[in-house]
Amino acid sequence: METTELRSHVEAAFADPRDLTPVAKDAVHAVIGMLDRGELRVAEKVNGSWVTHAWVKEAILLYFGIAEMKVMELPPFEYFDKIPLKTGLKAAGVRVVPPGTVRYGAHVERGAVIMPGYVNIGAFVGAGSMVDTWATVGSCAQVGRGVHLSGGVGLGGVLEPPQAQPVIVEDGAFIGSRAIVVEGVHIGEEAVLGAGVVLTASTPIIDVTGSEEKVSKGVVPPRAVVVPGSRAKQFPAGSYYLPAALIIGERQPSTDRKTSLNDVLRRFALQV
Repeated sequence: METTELRSHVEAAFADPRDLTPVAKDAVHAVIGMLDRGELRVAEKVNGSWVTHAWVKEAILLYFGIAEMKVMELPPFEYFDKIPLKTGLKAAGVRVVPPGTVRYGAHVERGAVIMPGYVNIGAFVGAGSMVDTWATVGSCAQVGRGVHLSGGVGLGGVLEPPQAQPVIVEDGAFIGSRAIVVEGVHIGEEAVLGAGVVLTASTPIIDVTGSEEKVSKGVVPPRAVVVPGSRAKQFPAGSYYLPAALIIGERQPSTDRKTSLNDVLRRFALQV
């Protein structure tokens, strides 16, 4: 089936999933297979802007309903789940270190390395990226090329509502240890997040590099250097500090990524 036909079947089935026809089930399986091979993406950049394909997310949600639970034996491990693990890693040029896990329906480009971390269905990990130990790439998260997700990083999954933008980490970004990025937050190209930064859709991202603060939410600009911060807020019981993220500088675009990253880490004494 062509993509337009697949979309038509998926959208009709998602509108009334009580009795999926064999054709609709075939369409759902076809979409998941295309995601696995990198022929489709949940979200992609079109003319400089990110576009989320809600119908692809709908196919993933339908797949959860039609996939059958089964025992998967990978001695000495045993799993009982609906979704198998990704296969063909050697041919794809993808390194996965045991017990790292990439679920079927996620696509990982050649040269990426998955340490004992986790990549969920619908996610995309670009060429040359590193998913370090215990880092997780949630369902539908989009990770660009040459990205480093340090140990324990958590990129949240955004499956519902289907039209919601997933977490996006663009090319060359560096995410420090135990940082958390959820709720469709967008990390710009070559940005650097220090260890422990927590970004949700409502977290204030405060640029403190000028004479006056500039506050935004949901988007970290390209090459921004971000560290954990806090901001006072008044409640009936008193004043309390809530998490915030501080933009304290900018990664220089004039040098290559590795050199500029090392410069950032030294200059701002970032914990990673």
